[in-house]
Amino acid sequence: MPVLQGQWERLDQFRWKIPKSSKAGMRVDGVIYASEEMMKDIASDKALEQVANVAFLPGIVKYSLAMPDIHWGYGAPIGGVGAFDIDDGGVIAPGFVGYDIGCGVRLTRTNLHEDDVLPKLADLVNVLYNDIPAGVGSTGDIEVSAKDERKLLVEGAAWVVGRGYGVREDLEYTEDRGAMKGASPDAVSDRAYQRGRNQSGTLGSGNHFIEVQVIDEIYDEAAADVFGIEKGLVTLMIHSGSRGLGYQVCDEYSKEMIRCLAKYNINVPDRQLACAPVNSGEGKAYLGAMKCAANYAWANRQCIMHLARHAFEKVFHAGPKDLGMDLIYDVAHNIAKIEKHEIDKKERTLCVHRKGATRALPPGHPDLPAKYSKIGQPVIIPGDMGRNSYLLVGTKKAEETFYSTCHGAGRRLSRTAAISACRGRSIAAELKSKGILVMSSGRETLAEEAPEAYKDVKQVVGVVDGAGISKKVCRMRPMGVIKG
Repeated sequence: MPVLQGQWERLDQFRWKIPKSSKAGMRVDGVIYASEEMMKDIASDKALEQVANVAFLPGIVKYSLAMPDIHWGYGAPIGGVGAFDIDDGGVIAPGFVGYDIGCGVRLTRTNLHEDDVLPKLADLVNVLYNDIPAGVGSTGDIEVSAKDERKLLVEGAAWVVGRGYGVREDLEYTEDRGAMKGASPDAVSDRAYQRGRNQSGTLGSGNHFIEVQVIDEIYDEAAADVFGIEKGLVTLMIHSGSRGLGYQVCDEYSKEMIRCLAKYNINVPDRQLACAPVNSGEGKAYLGAMKCAANYAWANRQCIMHLARHAFEKVFHAGPKDLGMDLIYDVAHNIAKIEKHEIDKKERTLCVHRKGATRALPPGHPDLPAKYSKIGQPVIIPGDMGRNSYLLVGTKKAEETFYSTCHGAGRRLSRTAAISACRGRSIAAELKSKGILVMSSGRETLAEEAPEAYKDVKQVVGVVDGAGISKKVCRMRPMGVIKG
């Protein structure tokens, strides 16, 4: 039966539980991070039902998690987190990773202050828009041969850095140094290769963006000093993913894994959660292909950052080094990773799915760059075109979420509903009246991505900060935005 109103319990100020007794077949409880006000909105769509559905999957440990940016998605909710014990039949589910495999956010600092940028903001937005291809099916000038594409899928961001698209220091501050080990180019179809061949360095469409921002609030001076940031400095944020290649990988494996349900006697309430044991042939094949797509996404964001640095160089007549355009961090938020976690005082090997959720490692974690070891992993939470974005850091307390936190504001209106709500309005003009310049490849995109289509990111970030699973460092206000 469905999860109905009243079938969840309040655990504390920021957490709610869906008991596994609420739906026959759930192996664990569902746990949602949200304020009381947000929970009312969350309950209005099918996302809670999907939290319960994820709890059906074999090998799941502790609980099916949802972050405060949760909303309905394909199979599993966007904002969902789940961990599966590989030695106990734990599965991997393409629908629980998502179609835009490896999609994530990259944040770059600059030495520029708001007063330096404002007089040239219109020029900067124009150059960024003209130099970085955006929109549905967009292709770029960075051409990759069929042979080289296989190398790119294995080496990720390092492959493009080796060809001049960035510097080696960029890799130090990219999750997994921009490439997951174990990528399997042979597990990627010819159609996926074809779709990805000419899309390196392209933004794509939908909620993907490039945003020029200014830091307008510092919450943690010590962490800000480590990042080399201060109030009034301008930053650049990039949100993009694996484009057509990742979409194709998810689409093909989601369909193929439907056959695995009967083969491995797996019962799920929604075939969009089709999955296979991580250690099965099908599971290994998908994992290898997924890693390829994630590596493509890191390479793509690396290329976009390179093009953006050149755009700044054109406008400000100074190179990236003189402008202080150093990468703070790049982290993915649609991915499954094999990780070690302590469960019931025993270390276990888990396949952790984060769909619209981002990793948030604590201080001292061995996977952190040495520079960030004392403060924790940078966590980048974008808002929407009209509201702030945030930089946070991971915490020890986030072990309760498998070191995970939210990935953004999260939609509250579907794209169709947003377009309807914005009919007859100029979103660009509304944003300009607030001092935000925006350019987009399509008028409809701006309506789909209007600020009111999203939850208030201040509330979302307030939950994860209040719950202690990540800690605020600074807030950034949008100045100029490029949308697909």
